[in-house]
Amino acid sequence: MKTPFWFRTKNPLAILLLPLSVLYFIISKTVWIARRFCIKTSKTPVICVGGILAGGVGKTPVVREIARYLNTPVVMRGYSGKNRVAGQPVKNTDSARDVGDEAKMLAESGLSVYVGSRKDNMDAINYAELGKIPAIVLDDGFQNPSIKKDISIVVFDENICVGNGFLLPAGPMRETLRSGIKRCDAVLVGRGDSEVGCLRVLKIAKRYKKPVFFIKKETDTAGFFGKYVAFAGIGYPEKFFETLRSVPSIRIVEKIPFPDHHFYDKNDIIRLFQAAKKYEARLVCTEKDWVKLPRNIQAKVRYIPLKASMQPNFYVWLEKKLGEKHVTS
Repeated sequence: MKTPFWFRTKNPLAILLLPLSVLYFIISKTVWIARRFCIKTSKTPVICVGGILAGGVGKTPVVREIARYLNTPVVMRGYSGKNRVAGQPVKNTDSARDVGDEAKMLAESGLSVYVGSRKDNMDAINYAELGKIPAIVLDDGFQNPSIKKDISIVVFDENICVGNGFLLPAGPMRETLRSGIKRCDAVLVGRGDSEVGCLRVLKIAKRYKKPVFFIKKETDTAGFFGKYVAFAGIGYPEKFFETLRSVPSIRIVEKIPFPDHHFYDKNDIIRLFQAAKKYEARLVCTEKDWVKLPRNIQAKVRYIPLKASMQPNFYVWLEKKLGEKHVTS
């Protein structure tokens, strides 16, 4: 789905939807309490990297960097994957349609990735535990209490912060900011153009004495120059387009947004190449979009690699927390 436009500001439509947000709050709390009665525990420490907002916070690059640093497997839902087999590792022959775009992207990076639905993520964790590993990184699942997390980290993007601050569907919040930060162990904030961060997040994190670490997002645009038609099917496509606009050697002649997790069919590809031909330009997209293109098309489209770099003291904190978990287990 496309991220609703009313998520960003407290506009009349968002305010009209507030009664539904109250209903969402009641239902989600009821489900949360029910799931607390069937908590499953992993023998290996589980590091949950999640979000309080519904998509678009840049969580997947963070998952990739933590998993690489610790040399651990990743367990995730494989969102939008049609042929997921609970617990089975993502193979080279699996397509993004099989296992989900984010799972395919992480697997292409050389990580061990296991997919499962919200209900069978524990099966995926059990498979991941078969190897000798220090931990398991769980991508998302912060709002699912049926799996015990040993360390929970919530991610924010400074450019979005908390949007209009309303709960779904009036706003992007899966739960209130206060309850989410209170439950987590640490907060990661992706830095934008300012130096102050998302003040509302920082204030509540300080109140609950939660450590805050900042993410530096780096894009590799070396070798990119000339005219491009840019397209993206992510939570907030405009973030990608703004990144491209900031590169002096790149001239964006057309921007084509798609819904998050969108899979590109024949008509989409024809449309993209027609736009490129019209402007005598090349096509560029995000890595998450690139893995969803057919192999023969990938060679004709470029993507901008995105890396999330955490502060060194974040890994000091993470290893200390892991050490505490291993001692008590």
